[in-house]
Amino acid sequence: MVERVVATDKAIELIHFLKDKYGKGLTFHQSGGCCEGSKPLCFLEDEFKVGQIDVLLGYVDGDVPFYMHENLYNYSKHTQHVLDVVDSFGSGFSIESIENKSFLIRARVFTDEEYAEVKQIIANEKAVG
Repeated sequence: MVERVVATDKAIELIHFLKDKYGKGLTFHQSGGCCEGSKPLCFLEDEFKVGQIDVLLGYVDGDVPFYMHENLYNYSKHTQHVLDVVDSFGSGFSIESIENKSFLIRARVFTDEEYAEVKQIIANEKAVG
């Protein structure tokens, strides 16, 4: 099955560190707005309220949901979103920033076959939900 969001080993390592440090689950959200909204923000699971127009792309590290604002998703739905991390001060709202790390998204365009599968996933989600 094609995954709409995946994470690099470096991102998974930081996710594990943050889960251990805070003793809680995490949630990612990318709004696509200006400034800090253009990067994925990482929150403790109980500190972010998902909106009605946020799209669940999938889960990284098995249980960490990754949401994206519908407008940004519609613009980028033909790509696989690859969660990565760099050494840099990122958003003050994202919990990795105090570790001098910053999550970011890299993108890979789906093949025609993969995108056909993604469109079927989207159709199934709309039928259920």
